[in-house]
Amino acid sequence: MTKETTIKRTYTIPLREKFANTPRHKRTNKAIRVLKAFLVRHLKSDNIKIGPKLNETLWENGIKNPPGKVKVNVTKDHEGIVRAELEGVEYVDFKAQEKKADPSSLKEKIEAKIDGGNKKTPVKKESKEDKKAKAQIKEDIKEIKKEVTKKESESKKVESESKNATVSADKKPVEKEAKKTSEVSKEESKENKI
Repeated sequence: MTKETTIKRTYTIPLREKFANTPRHKRTNKAIRVLKAFLVRHLKSDNIKIGPKLNETLWENGIKNPPGKVKVNVTKDHEGIVRAELEGVEYVDFKAQEKKADPSSLKEKIEAKIDGGNKKTPVKKESKEDKKAKAQIKEDIKEIKKEVTKKESESKKVESESKNATVSADKKPVEKEAKKTSEVSKEESKENKI
């Protein structure tokens, strides 16, 4: 092979004949081994990589029931790496996940387990100026609350006084009219008696 050539082929790989005689709980594993052996035989390379979609289709029905045959697109590059992927899908390498920095000492590991993985942020000490400013703000808030409550109580008093004034103003004329009518009725009754 020359350096710049790549081989692209499409294969339909029969799997059922090989995994049919294996125990049910090992069938998909056997199907993957059969697929790799088929590609080794036909492409003459031991470096074989299976794409994620092909892997998903093999494992789709679980370990006991792999597909009977698979149609695969295969490419072999100039380095001899064979990449197999399901037909109609482009091969994508598996992305390696970055490992988190593990604590190196035993003490750090124990602290990480105790904290549950959540590291606490250090508490900053407040300066005297910050404390004075917070105290001043609290005092201002208290004063404002007192003023608000005083104004609310004054407005309630004014409202209650105005209600009482209207009620009493309404009662007085009614009482005067009632007295007048009662006096008139008394006079009429006297006249009727006479």
